[in-house]
Amino acid sequence: MRLDKFLKVSRIIKRRTVANEVCDMARVFVNDNPAKPSKQLKAGDIISIEYKTRTLRAKVLIIPDGNVSINEASSLYEILSE
Repeated sequence: MRLDKFLKVSRIIKRRTVANEVCDMARVFVNDNPAKPSKQLKAGDIISIEYKTRTLRAKVLIIPDGNVSINEASSLYEILSE
């Protein structure tokens, strides 16, 4: 699954267009490498998102086949640090 779609489906970032913009600003890293929105994710990848005052690190646990419910979204990843 693409990085931008995963961020939206998992509800880490609310909209896919916002996820694209954040990736284009080089604020998203996958396994400590700058990532483009089209980066293909796999289970076990570490996503880091740099906000102005903090950095969110999350580990990808499950790659869904499509959209998931709000209740299932948080089970797709594990927060490592905020």
